[in-house]
Amino acid sequence: MAKKELTPKQKLYKEIDDKVDNYKTKHKEGFLEEEIRDIIKDYPNFNMDKYDDAMMGNTCLMKEGKYVIYHCDVRTALLCGIEDRDQTFFEFD
Repeated sequence: MAKKELTPKQKLYKEIDDKVDNYKTKHKEGFLEEEIRDIIKDYPNFNMDKYDDAMMGNTCLMKEGKYVIYHCDVRTALLCGIEDRDQTFFEFD
């Protein structure tokens, strides 16, 4: 049986999942701001306003005086910025 091709959207989601899950963060709990910026630079048409909107109100933690943002929140905000869209009701936690 032939393997079904992924749609462009499925490919993007898999790409972001892989980047977020495999990125070597300083803290196992999540991402520092500079680590997120490192991923964003791969997307030249990134909408920072949509990213910021998706990040609004997220729970995070502080380590060594810096915010550490959880993987699930980074994943959602990255997709909002890349796809130039608002966060959906189902993505909000």
